[in-house]
Amino acid sequence: MDEKDLKIKNNTKIGGGCSDVQNINGSNEEEVKKILQMRDLVEKQDPTSKEYDDLTFRRFLRARDLDIDKACIMFLKYLKWRKTFLPNGSISESEITTDIAQNKLFMQGTDRSGRLITIVFGGKHYPNKVGGVEEFKRYVVFTLERILLRMPAGQEKFVSIADVQGWGYSNSDIRGYLAALSILQDYYPERLGKMFVVNVPYLFMAAWKMIYPFIDEKTKKKIIFVEKKHMTSTLQNDIDESQLPEIYGGKLKLVPIQDS
Repeated sequence: MDEKDLKIKNNTKIGGGCSDVQNINGSNEEEVKKILQMRDLVEKQDPTSKEYDDLTFRRFLRARDLDIDKACIMFLKYLKWRKTFLPNGSISESEITTDIAQNKLFMQGTDRSGRLITIVFGGKHYPNKVGGVEEFKRYVVFTLERILLRMPAGQEKFVSIADVQGWGYSNSDIRGYLAALSILQDYYPERLGKMFVVNVPYLFMAAWKMIYPFIDEKTKKKIIFVEKKHMTSTLQNDIDESQLPEIYGGKLKLVPIQDS
């Protein structure tokens, strides 16, 4: 395979990839070949896919262990979902007022690999009795789109700290958790780099046992439960003190996701 085959096929900005023609960073020859094959198949079924860069195709391909057929099905499903769920291209804050008011998700700083850091407080989340699970799904998409918008150039993943301190039965929202998991795994594959679960109360494990079977194997490997006595050292192993929120022994103040 010559050097030209290793170039991004389209000059596009969609998908958090590169806007200039350049090498497909981190791809081996097999991946590059399959990306081009996948693109050819998908573009024939949905021409709008031409707007997406090769890094986006690669994320879907990797999510399906380089199986082209499975990756094509996944990507075409994503394209169809995006047209219906995000007809205007984004979610406005006016569509998710109940979830924003709970002030439960924050984003600030980057880890040692340059990945954005998000903090979600499980004890501040309550099932949405006004907008229901549909509003919560919009909130999840709003947060993921905001993360991608703020993602540093050349970066594809983010890190999350899931803090479930104070979590109780009134916070339990299995339908909401499963909806969020489905959105992350099906429509934003290979975006989560790592998740630290901290301050875990015993009660939470009952809900976790219900969610766990629905987590795919790739995502399971990215989730780390952290013991309280090792929390500071574990977090600082991946995140410099200057980039860690004050509540975890760092220097940064929390920034609500909608203000980031």
